[in-house]
Amino acid sequence: MKKIFNRTVLGLAIIVAASSCNKEYLETNPTNQVSTADAFSSTQNAWAALNGIHRTLYMQIYGSQPQGGQSGNKIYMDMMGEDMVLNTTSNSGFRSEYQWTTHRVPTSTVNEYHYSFYYMIIANANMILENIDNAAGPQADKNFIKGQALAYRAWSYFQMVQLFGERYVANAPNSGLGVPLVLKPTTAKTPRNTVAEVYAQINKDLDEAITNLQGYNRATDKSQFNINVAKGFKARVALTQQNWADAIKFAQEARSGFTLMTATQYQAGFNDYSNPEWMWGSRMTSDQTNYFYSFFAYISSNYASTATRTSPKSIFSVLYNKITNTDVRKKLWEPNVSNTAFPIPAGGTRYPYISNKFRSTDASQPTGDFVYMRAAEMYLIEAEAQARSGNNAAAATALYNLVVTRDPSYTLSTKLNGDLIEEIMIQRRIELWGEGFRFYDLKRTNSPLDRTGGNHTATNANNTLQVPAGDKRWQFLIPQEEIIVSNGVVTQNPL
Repeated sequence: MKKIFNRTVLGLAIIVAASSCNKEYLETNPTNQVSTADAFSSTQNAWAALNGIHRTLYMQIYGSQPQGGQSGNKIYMDMMGEDMVLNTTSNSGFRSEYQWTTHRVPTSTVNEYHYSFYYMIIANANMILENIDNAAGPQADKNFIKGQALAYRAWSYFQMVQLFGERYVANAPNSGLGVPLVLKPTTAKTPRNTVAEVYAQINKDLDEAITNLQGYNRATDKSQFNINVAKGFKARVALTQQNWADAIKFAQEARSGFTLMTATQYQAGFNDYSNPEWMWGSRMTSDQTNYFYSFFAYISSNYASTATRTSPKSIFSVLYNKITNTDVRKKLWEPNVSNTAFPIPAGGTRYPYISNKFRSTDASQPTGDFVYMRAAEMYLIEAEAQARSGNNAAAATALYNLVVTRDPSYTLSTKLNGDLIEEIMIQRRIELWGEGFRFYDLKRTNSPLDRTGGNHTATNANNTLQVPAGDKRWQFLIPQEEIIVSNGVVTQNPL
């Protein structure tokens, strides 16, 4: 497929998503496009276009197998942190990202993927927003479609600005360059906007999304955005901007109506979006599997791909040792290689601290639903924001309400200030392991990468065991082809 950079993504990419076809996805090749008039002639067609965006989150788009939509980003972000361990370099999947090399090469496919994937979603959200008002159909449907398109655009820009821009600092100018803001279908060369401008647009889009999604009932289809998910995005953004009051408010509102999973559900493989705690996820069926592009082909404990057999993912032993023995989450990893009862893929290799958190629903193929947002995250956001704003009691309560469901022996924390924040961050690392948050968390909190003292090895990490906070390596480089095609309108980050 043609590479999708600023020059192509900003053009008239139309989503093809016929309900009678299993391959409901966005296609950028002109021969497979439908006309704009047909795609948005009715709200029914616009719903299909929106579903096309949903489908891109786990579909095969790029030539590199780890880049299977958003599922690829999830593993990239954790492999670049300290809590996921690469046990061997014999398999190339995520090896260079673990070693912190490819995101600093302007011609790398990793940068191209993170840049073009989100711009593809933005371009198609823009197409929906440009045309939905003239579609035939109920006004309520137009509002709901518009709300989801706005939320997708905001989420995509939020993902990108954290990668390609400098970290956001509250009460600072944030005048460093982020990414180009493109808000309408256009082929014009667009320069990068500042980090402050990108965040302002993200919040504007999310505020409008929340307004448009009022009253929308998605029933059981958690691939659709409802007002809870939009508020979950607001909570994430507010946390990153150190806007503690909004982080608390929206985290509380976002999780309303969702219950935390039971201990039994926690050990069920994280593959079913009917889980009561899941707020947003993708439904994967056996006839829609992406095979070796799938999330489960790289991280599941039961599907036998080359990556899972030869290079299973482990938890950082330092973090594992912080989990209490009465915590159900401790059962998701096994420190002892002699425990043959702990599941591994057929023909797989055992390493210390390997994971059983994620399992394919069918051991013969890498299938399972993908989780992108859970109510647990909202408790953690509230707890962190309360603690960072000095409300120790409220922070401890929010943390307790989550952790006691994982560890029945957990008691209300009596820690204060920095010690309490540290406890919250440890719980966040345990709870969200493998779900794609660690790189973002380290960057937003201006924390260093520190892989020392545990089961990381200098050889596998190519000696990248530590990266100081604020180092230029915390910024991904802009794809070189984007700079060339834009004739230098889009500029590069510090090399």
